Amino acid sequence: MATAATVAAALFASRLWCSTPIDSTFLLARQLHRPLLPLTRRFCRRYSMARSLTTHATLGLTKPAVVNFPLITFSAKDIDIAEWKGDVLAVAVSEKDMSKGSDSKFENLILKMLDDKLGGLLSESSTEEDFKGKSGQSTVLRLHGLGFKRLSLVGFGPYSPSSATTAYKSIGETVAAVAKAAQASNAAIVLASKPSEDFKVYAASAIASGTVLGLYEDNRFKSESKKALLKSVDIIGLGSGAEIDEKLKYANNICSGVIFGKELVNAPANVLTPGVLAEEASKIALSYGDVFTAKIFDAEQCKEMKMGSYLAVAAASSNPPHFIHLCYKPPDGNVKIKLAIVGKGLTFDSGGYNIKAGPGSSIELMKFDMGGSAATFGAAKAIGQIKPPGVEVHFIVAACENMISGTGMRPGDIVTASNGKTIEVGFLL
Repeated sequence: MATAATVAAALFASRLWCSTPIDSTFLLARQLHRPLLPLTRRFCRRYSMARSLTTHATLGLTKPAVVNFPLITFSAKDIDIAEWKGDVLAVAVSEKDMSKGSDSKFENLILKMLDDKLGGLLSESSTEEDFKGKSGQSTVLRLHGLGFKRLSLVGFGPYSPSSATTAYKSIGETVAAVAKAAQASNAAIVLASKPSEDFKVYAASAIASGTVLGLYEDNRFKSESKKALLKSVDIIGLGSGAEIDEKLKYANNICSGVIFGKELVNAPANVLTPGVLAEEASKIALSYGDVFTAKIFDAEQCKEMKMGSYLAVAAASSNPPHFIHLCYKPPDGNVKIKLAIVGKGLTFDSGGYNIKAGPGSSIELMKFDMGGSAATFGAAKAIGQIKPPGVEVHFIVAACENMISGTGMRPGDIVTASNGKTIEVGFLL
């Protein structure tokens, strides 16, 4: 029955009027039984906040610490790696790159050059540590007298063209782990074997994404935590110029949205209530006010819109529901297509009187039932930074809790959705 909250959001979205003849489609962050629904007519206004939100989490007196988004400056360079100066020079290698000739020397030109410069130390070290270039493997040499303080080999294993993006992303993740362990403030990444010319930009973007996401740790609820020191990363040998710089910036913006979504879904239900989720959504509209507007409907407004099934889900909770609608419009106002992203927003789902109990019920994980809304608002944050042209996007979440109390719905009750359809509350195993 908790899915009724998501259905309520979809029904609301379906009433938005599309002024463009181009077909519009719903992208549901949490799959419904009928994932593709056409938009029907109703005028979509730009909304301002109707009421200030005052619902704050108090249970347990837990307040999350502020964890800043990893601010890493990425630079694409075409330079001789031997001339690079910094904390960690990371060479990404596949298992094939680690092959050696009959003379026990590397066949790969970059590895051979570095090994000759180090008097065979790189070959000797990789053999002793059984480093074969497998995905996630790394080895680090502490050096003296060179421009870089540490040389690291980072493995990304064998890969096929279909898994290339994942493989390059894993490079960034492993480099982030190496940089954290070394307390490095800057690093450079070079590929022992270059990808095809038309894939270099995408490889750089994937490496940057992996680095940011690998560096980030959600320490908001830990009493003690270490801060990552990495501030700049040079990506060497994959080209330079405006195109690759723009792609690296794009990767950073996407990661910002991904991390925001992770923080939402990781927050415990006593901290991330429906009201707090609504506040987080409204912050997106405030941060990117040039392209975003927001409207938060409270329970009374939802009642006026006859959202009976949604309000029935929320009825047992002491935390009131908040129906959230963000709207993105491109800076120039020119809209060619309209989309809606609808995410499930159950900040906790106890199952109500059909309580999730017994082995395998995973009730302690039911804070994740708002994962759809986390993905929705993560996408909103990323879009607010990227500002894609020609598209209008509506982000819709029916936020509430499904709890148990004397005011809650019971199995056998019949509730009425905003489209007039009646729904009997059943028993769910």
